[in-house]
Amino acid sequence: MRVRLLTLFYLFLAVLGGVSLRLAYWQLVKGPELRVEARSQYETQSIIYPSRGEILTSDGYPLVVNRPVYNLSAYTPLLTESPKTIVDQILPLLQFDLSAPELATDSAKREGKLTELKNAQTSLMLDRLNSQSYAVLAKTLSVSEKNAIDNLKIAGLNFDESFVRGYPEASMSAHLTGFVGRDELENPVGYFGLEGYYNLELTGRTGLKKQEKDAIGNPLLIGNFRELATRNGRSLELYLERSVQYLVESELKTGLERYGASAGEVVIMDPSTGGILASVALPSFDPLKFYESDTSLYKNPVVANSYEPGSTFKVMVMAAALNEDKVKLDDHCDVCSGPLPIDKYLIKTWDGEYHPDSTPEDIIVNSDNVGMVWIEKKLGGDKLLEYLKNFGFGEKTGIDLQEEVTPALRDKWGEVDYATASFGQGIAVTSIQMVRAVGAIANGGQLMEPHVVRRVLGDEVSEIKPKVVRQVISPETAKKMTDIMIAAAEHGDAKWTRLADYTVAGKTGTAQIPVAGHYDTTKTIASFIGFAPAHNPRFVMLVKLREPTSSPWGSETAAPLWFTLARKLLLHYNIPPDIPR
Repeated sequence: MRVRLLTLFYLFLAVLGGVSLRLAYWQLVKGPELRVEARSQYETQSIIYPSRGEILTSDGYPLVVNRPVYNLSAYTPLLTESPKTIVDQILPLLQFDLSAPELATDSAKREGKLTELKNAQTSLMLDRLNSQSYAVLAKTLSVSEKNAIDNLKIAGLNFDESFVRGYPEASMSAHLTGFVGRDELENPVGYFGLEGYYNLELTGRTGLKKQEKDAIGNPLLIGNFRELATRNGRSLELYLERSVQYLVESELKTGLERYGASAGEVVIMDPSTGGILASVALPSFDPLKFYESDTSLYKNPVVANSYEPGSTFKVMVMAAALNEDKVKLDDHCDVCSGPLPIDKYLIKTWDGEYHPDSTPEDIIVNSDNVGMVWIEKKLGGDKLLEYLKNFGFGEKTGIDLQEEVTPALRDKWGEVDYATASFGQGIAVTSIQMVRAVGAIANGGQLMEPHVVRRVLGDEVSEIKPKVVRQVISPETAKKMTDIMIAAAEHGDAKWTRLADYTVAGKTGTAQIPVAGHYDTTKTIASFIGFAPAHNPRFVMLVKLREPTSSPWGSETAAPLWFTLARKLLLHYNIPPDIPR
C-alpha cells in the first residue's frame, strides 16, 4: 500500500513538474512573441516615414527632390473577395520596369521579360494573401498606380506613403549629390557626395502611431493612442548655380570629344569664400539607377582621386620662395643654360630649349624645370616641405563631400625628390587641393576651407560661414605671384588662347601618368589652373583632361577649354572687361 502511494505521489510530482515547465516555456520563452501577437489583435501600428531633405542650387532649382511612392498592403480579415479575384484586378494596373538596354530593340525578349515579371508578382501576392493576416502586396507604386488601384474600391486594401529620390536634372551633378540606397534593414541611406556627408541632416526622424482597435479592426475612441511625431529631413542650399553647372558640364562634354580625352574634370571655386560654384567630372552615372553603373564611377574624382599636377604646381613653389625672400623678382638664374645634373639624374626642360639668366617670371612663363630646381635650391628642402603643408597638401581640405581622401606626403625626402617636386613631379595631389592652394594666391594669401553647401534649411536656417584655415603667404607675395601668373597666361605656351578683354592669371600643366613604377611616355594629364579677373577674382578654376589624344599638351587642350569657359563665366557674372581696347 505504501509503495502504491509513493508511486502515485511521484507520478503526481512528474505531471506537476511537466505542467510547470510547459507554463514556464510559454511565459519565459514564447512570452514576448505571444505578447506581440496578442497586441496585434487589439492594437494597430502605423509607421510614418519622414520626407528626406531636398538639395537645391543657389538660385532655387532642385537637383534632388522627393517623389512619393506607395506600398500596397492588405488586411485579410476585412477582404470580401477571393485572393485570386483581387490579384486578377490589381495585376493589369501595375507598371513593370522594362527599361534595360537589351530589351529596347528586341520585342520577343521584352514580352518574355514582362511575362516573367507578371508571373513572379502574381505568385508573391497569392502566397501572401493566403498565408498572412497583414500582407504587403507591392512596393514603390507610383501615384498613377495607386490611384488606379484605389478606384477599384476593394475593401481591406491600404496604402502606406513613402518617398524615393527624384533628379529633375538627370545625371547632372551626380558626383556632387551622391545617391540614396538601402541598408540591411531596408532603410534609406545616403551614399557618397552630399547624400553621404549630410545623411543625418537629410534623413529626418521616422514617426509612429499606435491605436487600440476592436475585433473587426476599427479604432476604439476611448482606447489608448500613442504617437511619435515625424520630423522631416532638412534641405541643403548649395553655392553652385544650375545654369553654371549646366554650362560647365556641356563644355566639358564637348572638350572630351574635341580632344579625345578618356575623362575630364572642371572645378570652380569662389576664392573669397571657398564656395564651390561648379564641379563636374566625366564620365558620370545616373543616380536614379546607380546600380546599373560600374561602382568605380560612384566616387567623385575631384576629391577621391590623386594625380601628379605637373607644371601647375610651380606657382606654389615660386610663391614660397618669394614669400621667404629667398629670390627677388630681378634675380637671374645662373644654372638655366642647359640640363642640370641632380644625383644620377639629369633635369631637362620640357621642350629642350634653355633660357640663360632667366628671372622668376621668365621661369614660370617658360615653364622651365631647370629654373624651378634653382628656385627650390634657393628655398631649401625643409622650407619647401613646410610650405607644401601650409598650402594644404598632405591633409584633407575639409570639403563637405563624403569620399574625400588625401595623398600622403612622402616620409623621406632626398635631393632628387625636392627637385622633382619643384616642378610637380613625384608628388600626388587631388584636384580640390590644387584649386584651394591656387585660390590662396587669388585671395591675398588666405587658404580657405572649400564647401559645396551654403545653408542647411529647416525649422531653423544654419548658414555655413566661410572659414579661413590659415595665412599661407603675405598679400604682397600673393600680388607678386599674381603678376607672374598674368605674364604666364599672356606670354606662355598657351598665349594663343588668352582673353583679349580680361586680365587672367593662370598656368598650364602637362604630367605623365605613373604606371607600375615608371612613367607612361604616351599618356598625359593635361591641365590649366587660374583665376579671373586677375586683380579682383570672381572665380578660380581647374580644367583637367586625362589622356587627350589630339595633343598631349595642356596648352593645346585644357587651356583653350579653360578660356572658353572663363569667357562665358565672366559674361554670366556680368563682369566688365578690365583691359581697355
